Amino acid sequence: MAKKVYLGMIADIMHPGLINIINEGCKYGDVMIGLYTDKAIATYKRLPVLTYDQRKAIVENIKGVTEVVPQDDWNYVENLRKYRPDYIIHGDDWKEGFMKKIRAEVFEVMKEIGGEVIEIPYTQGINSSQLAEEIESFGTTPEIRMKRLRRLIDAKPIVRILESHCGLTGLIAEKISVEVKGQARQFDGIWSSSLTDSTSKGKPDIEAVDLTTRLHDLNDTLEVTTKPVIFDGDTGGKIEHFVFTVRTLERLGISAVIIEDKVGLKQNSLFGTDAVQTLDSIEGFCNKIRAGKEAQITDEFMIISRIESLIAGKSVDDALKRALAYVKDGGADGIMIHSKDKSGKDIKEFCLRFREQDKETPIVAVPTTYNHITETELASWGINVVIYANHMLRSAYPAMVKCATSILKHERSYEANTLCMSVKEILNLIPGTKKTKL
Repeated sequence: MAKKVYLGMIADIMHPGLINIINEGCKYGDVMIGLYTDKAIATYKRLPVLTYDQRKAIVENIKGVTEVVPQDDWNYVENLRKYRPDYIIHGDDWKEGFMKKIRAEVFEVMKEIGGEVIEIPYTQGINSSQLAEEIESFGTTPEIRMKRLRRLIDAKPIVRILESHCGLTGLIAEKISVEVKGQARQFDGIWSSSLTDSTSKGKPDIEAVDLTTRLHDLNDTLEVTTKPVIFDGDTGGKIEHFVFTVRTLERLGISAVIIEDKVGLKQNSLFGTDAVQTLDSIEGFCNKIRAGKEAQITDEFMIISRIESLIAGKSVDDALKRALAYVKDGGADGIMIHSKDKSGKDIKEFCLRFREQDKETPIVAVPTTYNHITETELASWGINVVIYANHMLRSAYPAMVKCATSILKHERSYEANTLCMSVKEILNLIPGTKKTKL
C-alpha cells in the first residue's frame, strides 16, 4: 500500500515552485493536497481571486495529485491528526517568521502519529505574493468584484470596510496593510459614502449630489481598485427609481447597496433627534426592498436595510421588529443597525437579540460614535461587517487646513515641508507613473 503524503496549498496562482513540490511529494507516495479554504486564507492574507471550488478543480487535475481535502486553518494540526499521513512535505521557507511556530507544531504532531516531515528547498526566483500583486495590477471584472463581499462575509469573523471618496483614497483602501502577530491586516472593501461624496464637493449631505454624479466619481475608485464596494444609497429614493439604481450598481460590479428606512428630505443620522428623522412604514420599506430584489439579475448583489429606529429616538424593540420584517417580508440580504449613542450598549442589545432569532443574516455596523469598541468585541455581538464610514475625508481636512495655515503664516511653504509628501513620493505613488529624478 502506497504511503500518504500531505501537502498544504493555496493554489490561487500555480507556478513552477508548486509543481516542483508536488513532484517531490510523488517520490514518497500518494499526494494528498490540503487545500486552504477562503476562511483559512482570509485570516492571514487577502482573499484569493479564485473560489475554493475553482482552485480545487485545478489542483485535482494536476498530475501526481491523488486527493484534495479542505484545510480550514492556517495551522496543519487538525488535518494531520484527521488524515494521519506518513509524510508532510513543505518548502524550507517556513523556518522564519510567523510560520516558524506552525513548523514546530507540525514536527510535534508528526512525531506523535509516527510520521515524518520532509522539507524541500524553496524555489528561488518565485514569490507568490509578488505574483499576486502583479496580477491584481491588471484590475478585475465587475462580476469578480461583486461576488467577493459574500465570500468575505462567509470567510472572516468580521469584514473591515473603509470609506473612499476619490481614486487616491481608493488606493489607500486597496493597498494599506500592517502585520499584527504574523497576520496581514488590511481593509477588505470600500464604502462609497454619500456624506463624504457631498462634503468633498462642498455640498450638504441632503442627497443634493445625484446618482449619476456620484457614480461618475466612484468610477475613479473602481478603475484603480479590485476590492468589493458597498454603496451608500441613502433612502433609495422612490421605489421606481430604486429599481434602476439596483440595476446600475449591479452592472458596475458593486457588491451591495445600503438604504435607510427614512422618508422626506435627508438629515444626516448623526444629528439624531436634533433634526427631524421620519421613518418609513415597515410595509412601505419592505415594498422598496422587494422591488430592488426583483430588479437584480444576479444572486450575489446584496440589498442591505439600514435601521434608523435608534437614531429617531425609538426603542430597540422597534429596531428589532423592523429588522426581522425587512429580512422575512422584504427579502433584505443584510441589516445595518445605526446609533449615535457613544456607549454602544443599544447596538449590543440589538445584535444579541437579533441573533437569538436570526443566526444567519449579516449585520453591518458603523461605529463612528462608539469607536472605543474593538472589532473583536463587535464580532462577538454577531456583527459581520464594520464600516469606517468617513475617516479618510475627516483626517484629510485637518491636515490640509494645517498646511494652508502654515503657508499663510510664514509667507512661504518651507515650514509645511514636514506636513507634505515629497514631490518624488507623490509622483511615484500612482502605479504607471514614470519615475522621477527630483
